[in-house]
Amino acid sequence: MQWFVTFMEWLAGLWAIVPPFLQVTFLVIAVMMTIIIAVAMLTLAERKVIGYMQLRLGPNRVTFFGLRAFRGIAQPFADVFKLLLKEIIVPASSSRFLFLLAPLIVLVPALAAWAVIPFSPEFVLADVDAGLLYILALTSLGVYGVILAGWASNSKYAFLGAMRSAAQMVAYEIAMGFALVGVLMVAGSLNLGEIIRGQQGGFGSWNWFWLFPLFIVYFISGLAETNRAPFDVAEGESEIVAGFHVEYSGAAFAALFALPEYANMILISALTSVFFFGGWLSPFQGYLPDDLWIAQSSFFWLFVKICAFLFVFLWVRATFPRYRYDQIMRLGWKVLIPVTLVWIGVEAMLAWLHIGPWAA
Repeated sequence: MQWFVTFMEWLAGLWAIVPPFLQVTFLVIAVMMTIIIAVAMLTLAERKVIGYMQLRLGPNRVTFFGLRAFRGIAQPFADVFKLLLKEIIVPASSSRFLFLLAPLIVLVPALAAWAVIPFSPEFVLADVDAGLLYILALTSLGVYGVILAGWASNSKYAFLGAMRSAAQMVAYEIAMGFALVGVLMVAGSLNLGEIIRGQQGGFGSWNWFWLFPLFIVYFISGLAETNRAPFDVAEGESEIVAGFHVEYSGAAFAALFALPEYANMILISALTSVFFFGGWLSPFQGYLPDDLWIAQSSFFWLFVKICAFLFVFLWVRATFPRYRYDQIMRLGWKVLIPVTLVWIGVEAMLAWLHIGPWAA
């Protein structure tokens, strides 16, 4: 293994002489490419997991170089090439500039939010003190792209789907915001790294215990924000054809619907892990000796938690039927928002009595 150690030392020396702006550029590109590849693999995992739940096989033909051990693994890449090679059709009566701009307004915030996510104790692209506000601001921008896509299409079906989606996203963004107020009351910081460090001490010290109702509200709101089942009324084919993206095709469709949806699924899973389940902290911290790798904090634990929440996303889609639109709005406005307000009041009482996280 001496050659590997020598190679790593050479890479470290080479990295040290690279200008800082090039280092940041390389890290940003690396993170973005990782997210895009993760999105591709998530589409495959979704079809395989739901297939197994419904006693089907899922993708099992497209492979790399005919290797039987990887049957189906090339299906996402085949889908990408198919979408990229398809013609982008712009309706003649649409607003062409806004029609093509809308996918970017949806896609860019979904990727830019990763700038403040702490991947490990040592690595975060931008360790800013207002990381929580940054996340709230970016996740709120996606609704503008949805409205713009529906309006610029100059189609009644697309516009109706955009209005439905926008009303749903606004309702559940309020619930998500109030849930994060509860996290802020516990952590006392807007920095995501500090929020994670405030949960040190093992599984029992994570925020999920004292903020369990807010965790449930946040995750349900994340399902609605990403237009996932059972909140996928934007694409209720039997009602409004295919929602706000009905006029989009090819790469524009992928940029407006497929990529942001799955990227936001991964983002919501990562944020749920950070806010309520300790992020990169080990669940065995404080219970096992610190010199054991299983008790050490690392990206591995964040990855495991993200995968667990992504599995719940897929499980919910395979289990629940689509809600009616009035049921979705009733749940957001009359159930989730009141629950968050009540629990914020409970937190204030616990802090006044110095109970739980406020005992010190």
